[in-house]
Amino acid sequence: MDQNEQPERQLNIHFTPEEMAGHYANFANVSHSDYEFTITFARVDHEFDGPEIPGVVVSRINLSPQFMGELLDAMHDNYDKWSARESIRDLPEVGDDHLEA
Repeated sequence: MDQNEQPERQLNIHFTPEEMAGHYANFANVSHSDYEFTITFARVDHEFDGPEIPGVVVSRINLSPQFMGELLDAMHDNYDKWSARESIRDLPEVGDDHLEA
């Protein structure tokens, strides 16, 4: 190994069972200051007929601008992969009985 090369590092992240279960959110709000972005995830009841929609915050995450950019890139990449896979599933299937001789 070259002296200037750093060995590859791997993340070793541990979850509690509660953290592994995650949180469901159907609403997100993004805000920012000069120094950070904040994403607030909530679960709201869209079926409620009153003048105010009830909801509960399930998580709030503060990110540096650099990490926000990296997160956006990763989300865009994953969405593109998911979208491509889903569009392939939506193609009509053509069996051998449709081949012309």
